[in-house]
Amino acid sequence: MNATLLAVAHGTRDPEGVRTVLALLDGVRRLRPGLRVEPAWLGLVEPSVPEALSALPGPVVAVPLLLASGYHVRADIPALLAGADPGKVRVTPALGPSPLLAHALAARLGEAGRPPDASPVVLAATGSSDPRARADTAESARLLSLHLSAPVSVAYASGEGPTPSEAISAWHATGHPDVSLAAHLLAPGHFAHTLTRTAARWTSSPLGTHTSVAELVLRRYDEAAVPQTEANRPARAR
Repeated sequence: MNATLLAVAHGTRDPEGVRTVLALLDGVRRLRPGLRVEPAWLGLVEPSVPEALSALPGPVVAVPLLLASGYHVRADIPALLAGADPGKVRVTPALGPSPLLAHALAARLGEAGRPPDASPVVLAATGSSDPRARADTAESARLLSLHLSAPVSVAYASGEGPTPSEAISAWHATGHPDVSLAAHLLAPGHFAHTLTRTAARWTSSPLGTHTSVAELVLRRYDEAAVPQTEANRPARAR
């Protein structure tokens, strides 16, 4: 039996955020016809992880739809899956960091109007007190910098480190008037809305349904050593 892909999302009160996650999973299904893909949520939206898991027969690969390895990935999700039958569920790492995310981030910046030049970028993340999550975000910034051939700094909505507005001001103070803000976010929500109120010249939308994100979800699934069959073989070369 082919393992079901259980996509575990953060949860949001924003209906647009929920629709975006579900649309992303539709994109995953289009890339991998025959693979069963189901959503689960860490809060605020149903089904919860235990509810979704109880409805799924056979093996499951849980893919966190999270961009860094913070507390949710290391503690919350394993705890929610602790009651599952031994051997039924495998949990993958977070989506980021990855060159595929860097590609999607760059594409969203281009859609926002940023020209292909060396003007600086601020990568805006939600923030975490977990040093591993912060290291992942820093690596995502490095990969984006390589992709754009431009300097990229990191900002956080919470916790230690500069806020997006502070990071933008720091670039302005060093003689860079045109600063882009890259939303290191999967879907719309409260933080995404706050990013539109900074002094950035260009602000990207969340990663959302970009094809590279759907490809990355499948890459994490495949890394869980699922046997290649007609049901889970890629629909196109990656």
